[in-house]
Amino acid sequence: MAKFKLIISDPSTGRSKVVEVEGPKAVPLLGKRIGEVVDGAFADLPGVKLQVTGGTDKDGFPMRWDVHGGVKTRVILSGPPGFHPKRKGERRRKTVRGDTITEDIVQVNMKVVEGKLLLEEEKKGEESESEQAQK
Repeated sequence: MAKFKLIISDPSTGRSKVVEVEGPKAVPLLGKRIGEVVDGAFADLPGVKLQVTGGTDKDGFPMRWDVHGGVKTRVILSGPPGFHPKRKGERRRKTVRGDTITEDIVQVNMKVVEGKLLLEEEKKGEESESEQAQK
């Protein structure tokens, strides 16, 4: 079964959260492409819409939006992701992964498009505030 480490970032606050998803919870991600929006319920984030922004496969090769499918291939790159040129105009052949999430992908980068990402400290703070309000 698929197992993913999700790096979910919230651009409005600049904070991020790491969520591990495996088994049946990981199935909704299989076949999704970079740029697609998914519901965050599978990652225990109800009411949050997440956009896939990239990822890395089991060997550490980055996903690229301009390589279609879930294949690993060698392409000539002139800029990131996957290659940062040292000199102006430099190009190199590098191995990258396609834009589709497969079982070979280990890390998936996502950003919040709709809703709010609550971190552990904020959840505890809200619980203590609600407990004080009830007393």
